[in-house]
Amino acid sequence: MENEFIEMINNHRGILYKVSNLYCHEEEDKKDLFQEIVLQLWKSFPAFRKNSRASTWMYRVALNTAITNFRKESKKPDRRTLLDADYEIPDFSDALLQKENVQLLNTAIARLSKVEKAVIMLYLEEKSYDEISEIMGITKTNVGVKLNRIKVKLEKLLKTNDYEIR
Repeated sequence: MENEFIEMINNHRGILYKVSNLYCHEEEDKKDLFQEIVLQLWKSFPAFRKNSRASTWMYRVALNTAITNFRKESKKPDRRTLLDADYEIPDFSDALLQKENVQLLNTAIARLSKVEKAVIMLYLEEKSYDEISEIMGITKTNVGVKLNRIKVKLEKLLKTNDYEIR
């Protein structure tokens, strides 16, 4: 059982990194969340019935763990360290504009609710509505409704904060 678990974690490590990066901004927090997700996967592994794909099950456990962690962290005071981007002189190259656009989008996504973050992350990972539905435990129709609302919300967040994606 242990070898099977380790192999599954190694095969789907990217899922854990994506969820950790989405819900945490500080490197140490990302590492802590990653470890917590692995621990929760290990605890629930004996109950994994293999009715769904391992990646779907891992997404569900990872997102639930991240959301629980997010709730705990949201009660703590806000902290932010300065990023290298805070010191950069703007360069108008296409690569920089694209990087800035990604940063603006990530900033807007960070302001979404925990469930909205999970849905948009899966959508940006090019998961189908069926896959998102299965991972999130909601209907396919509800996925579509949530995605439309999230897109509108992101657009408003970007406009109201004078962000402009170019």
